[in-house]
Amino acid sequence: MNASEYRLGLILVTGSAVAWSTAGLFTRLIPTDTWTMLTWRGLFGALGLAIVIVALRRGDSLRGMWRMGWPGWLFVTVSAFGMVFFITSLRHTTVAHVAVIYATAPFLAAALGWLLMRERPTANALLASLAALVGVAIMVGLGVEGGLLGDLLAFGMTLSMAVMMTIARRFRDIPVMPAACLSALLSGFACWPMGDPLAVSSYDLLLLALFGIVNSSLGLALFTLGARFLPAIETALIGALDAPLAPLWVWLAFGETPSESTLVGGSIVFVAVAVHMTIGASRGARPAGDKQDGGAIREPA
Repeated sequence: MNASEYRLGLILVTGSAVAWSTAGLFTRLIPTDTWTMLTWRGLFGALGLAIVIVALRRGDSLRGMWRMGWPGWLFVTVSAFGMVFFITSLRHTTVAHVAVIYATAPFLAAALGWLLMRERPTANALLASLAALVGVAIMVGLGVEGGLLGDLLAFGMTLSMAVMMTIARRFRDIPVMPAACLSALLSGFACWPMGDPLAVSSYDLLLLALFGIVNSSLGLALFTLGARFLPAIETALIGALDAPLAPLWVWLAFGETPSESTLVGGSIVFVAVAVHMTIGASRGARPAGDKQDGGAIREPA
């Protein structure tokens, strides 16, 4: 993998973090129940991804989603569970807690990457991940916000994301866009019987469409494409930008002011990610696990 591919991965995953950071904003804006929200977010998200695939003239990929093999279907299943955990957690704890718990994903991703791919993270990534963990500890451990059920759901979402990162990195021949589309569709249909999707107003339906397209379609598309160019730990680390951004949008829109510990911890996470990205991009960092001669990713020993 060359430096330009690495930088492209940085840009794509950063964009996905920004898109996903709007989830808390949309869950506050839309007054429907959780299952109805999950239904329409999944369906509109799947529609948006299908449009992107067709626009890129990859119609064959839509037909090829049925031939993804077990890694692709595993990605689809884990992604669908992650979506459910994600939105449900936002209804049981604060936006800040959900965001910062996700910042622990680098450690989960690093462990999975090492176990499954013998992919050793760089010292820079480890130090940045440690700093992000310190920020999470300050936000969650010292604050009085949040709820245990919501925090546990947020951890389930974080684990799901770490698994997705590892799958996308390990099995790079997976048709990731169709897999993401199928996972959104699966989550939408699975949640339909438990909600009341046909009772929403036209205005709420518009907001749900924006939620699905911006947060789900754009976020999943950028993530699944960018994760192929970065080690799992770096994908998770950059995704931790969600931590300081998610409470920011809610604060700007609703005045939901984070506690002092949340502000301090979120700032630490943001700085850790920003410094790591700056150093990695300036050096044209070669992700751990790649051959030094620019060849293919090494298979697990």
